Amino acid sequence: MVFIDLKDIEEKEIVPGFHARFVHSQNMTFAYWRIEAGALLPSHAHPHEQVAHVSKGEFELTIDGVATILKPGQVAVIPGGVPHCGRAVTACEIIDVFYPIREDYKKK
Repeated sequence: MVFIDLKDIEEKEIVPGFHARFVHSQNMTFAYWRIEAGALLPSHAHPHEQVAHVSKGEFELTIDGVATILKPGQVAVIPGGVPHCGRAVTACEIIDVFYPIREDYKKK
């Protein structure tokens, strides 16, 4: 069993305006994002299934060409391999869960 305090994890800027703390289990990666208002997430796809939960602010998420503004308490499920991009409408916080583990984020 492992207990983690997020404040003990170094925050890293992955894309301009997107700051994250990563937690990795044996099979999943959790990304705790602090995103600056107006920050843009370029279109991309990855083989990982992703579940995104907005905990603060508003985030416009486009999945496979369909745009939706997510507000606190809303969740998006992004299948692996599907293109997606986004824009922080306001400063926001998002928790992403990826399966399987994001080996690329372990190196950051």
